[in-house]
Amino acid sequence: MRILIVSQYFWPEKFRINDLAVGLKEKGHEVEVLTGKPNYGKTTFYEGYSFLNKSRETWNDIKIHRAALIPRHKANNIDLVFNYLSFALFGSIKAFFLKGRYDKIFVFVPSPIISGVPAIVLKRRKKIPIYFWVQDLWPESVTATTDIKNKRIINFLESVTHWIYKNCDKILIQSQAFTPSILQRANDEKKIIYYPNSVEALYKVVSPLGEFKRQLPQGFTVMFAGNIGEAQDFNTLLNAACITRDHNKNIKWVIIGDGRKKPYVEQKIADNNLQDVFFLLGERPVEQMPNFFACADCLLVSLKSNYIFSLTIPSKVQSYLACGKPLIGALDGEGARIIKDANAGLVSDAEDSVGLANNIEKMSKMSVSERAKLGNNARAYFELEFEREKLLDKLEDIFKSDL
Repeated sequence: MRILIVSQYFWPEKFRINDLAVGLKEKGHEVEVLTGKPNYGKTTFYEGYSFLNKSRETWNDIKIHRAALIPRHKANNIDLVFNYLSFALFGSIKAFFLKGRYDKIFVFVPSPIISGVPAIVLKRRKKIPIYFWVQDLWPESVTATTDIKNKRIINFLESVTHWIYKNCDKILIQSQAFTPSILQRANDEKKIIYYPNSVEALYKVVSPLGEFKRQLPQGFTVMFAGNIGEAQDFNTLLNAACITRDHNKNIKWVIIGDGRKKPYVEQKIADNNLQDVFFLLGERPVEQMPNFFACADCLLVSLKSNYIFSLTIPSKVQSYLACGKPLIGALDGEGARIIKDANAGLVSDAEDSVGLANNIEKMSKMSVSERAKLGNNARAYFELEFEREKLLDKLEDIFKSDL
């Protein structure tokens, strides 16, 4: 099949869609990507990119068509609005002039949902079916993660969401809990297909290596990997760290990643004298993450208490499960359910710092064999529900069912 992937984000930005594109290519499909100029996590474009240059590239034998856009700058609400709208506009212009022939359009949709507009432009021009892979619910995620409360804006986003879903042939959802919200706007249950995230094949069980162990503090290591943002609720983590420090100074919190809240977290570490137990290692190459995970005693996932967040499966859950380590969850809903169903760790409610601290102390007192059993359960559940090749086969079946 000839597949065009539409995504505002793509390599060298680090998103799951990169590996899915490679996976489809490995299975013999012709894959092209319509995306924007890379700028995620930066105040401007990635090095070597600008508003006008590199409109075409090739990566892993995948042809990339890059639309101009306005970078995220400081990523405040106004900056993000211009960033989102610019890709919808310039991506649509780019789509209109694409000369390739495609059998399917596959749209990767974290935020914003309007990144699907270029796909609809191309569908109307060339009569190609659209498969819309929803990672975040709109407009709910907007009201949950921003201070936008204006009813006119929310009603506008609601109308846009209805229009986009109406123009999709299939809507793939990363969490089964998305179904009621999607159905309310798509009005067609037959469109909706559960299709969860997997992870790159590099996420697997590996042996701990000294070169990575030496980068970590000595003690019982609780490791968090990913975005240091509002949704991840670092206040709860920091409060729990204060509790564990007072009870057991051997418990060390290690954060690998970066994000808008990092300066805030750094200040809180200083204010609460957590420098000896709470460590920010910064970003590391994705290829190294399984090695860091192997050196940790448990892996931490957290989200704020919010109805929308409770419907989402944080993508780090699959990464953690794949690496066969015990999980500590401080979250509600689907993410918590998966950890419990897998019998892969301990879970407390979102924003419950006391419960989180108690679970970490409980896990620190487990024997090595008890924690190893939880890790084995994690890997087994991953292979059953989220294994990469199995999900690529499922996506092929979804495509072929409409041929």
